[in-house]
Amino acid sequence: MSESDYAHDVLVSADWVEEHLDEFESDDPEYRLVEVDVDTEAYEEGHAPGAVGFNWETQLQDQTQRDILDTDDFEDLLGGHGISEDSTVVLYGDNSNWFAAYAYWQFQYYGHGDARLLDGGRDYWVENDYPLTDEVPEFSAVDYEASGPRESIRAYRDDVEKAIDRGVPLVDVRSPEEFSGEVLAPPGLQETAQRGGHIPGAKNISWAAVTNGDGTFKTREELEELYGEEGIDGEGTTVAYCRIGERSSVAWFALHELLGYEDTVNYDGSWTEWGNLVDAPIETGEGE
Repeated sequence: MSESDYAHDVLVSADWVEEHLDEFESDDPEYRLVEVDVDTEAYEEGHAPGAVGFNWETQLQDQTQRDILDTDDFEDLLGGHGISEDSTVVLYGDNSNWFAAYAYWQFQYYGHGDARLLDGGRDYWVENDYPLTDEVPEFSAVDYEASGPRESIRAYRDDVEKAIDRGVPLVDVRSPEEFSGEVLAPPGLQETAQRGGHIPGAKNISWAAVTNGDGTFKTREELEELYGEEGIDGEGTTVAYCRIGERSSVAWFALHELLGYEDTVNYDGSWTEWGNLVDAPIETGEGE
């Protein structure tokens, strides 16, 4: 299924998805296709046949705390959409899979055995004239039993503080303007922090640097070179972060899944947490 020599077979092409649309549209839970966006407006206008739509903000986030779903809610969400722990789940979404990569990371956090990303995401699917429908599938509910959480792929505030003290590599995947503290959020998006800047010692390697112009991921060799130039080679732990944890999931996917750097962790609290902490160390400017 993969199109390059990646560490794990976790990408599928648009052609592969199109060839398996019958399976994705079947009530049999063996295959499930999921579009994940910050909202469901694009999904409602048209999506890949058989795809269910997940709203990142309301369905993949705890609605009381700023946190991912707890185990019970994750199990209810997946089981309610006909996804079992044995399903092959292909995730895709807008912005070169920002929120789909976050969902993929959450699937891994809860130990789902076979999740993959559609290389290029929603934009690639639409722009290359693959089939679309506005029909919303209804699948029979199944029982889902999560085997996680796997804390080994997640970083918390305390982990970041320790990373600073130990000189552990931190990858800030936001724009240079966010990294320097010039702005607090990408244009048009909500400012979620009181202060701008970056975590001390972080390297600014944009999430977009891991993808081609069409949203597909770069080759393993290109990714190794990209991160290697900043001294990140899979030796030891690497912490990725952004503003709300979705763009850093793209970097985590590239490092952990495509390059096989197993000690890569996603700090999903990201700048929304760090930039609001009292007395947390922050640097501004372009960094090193």
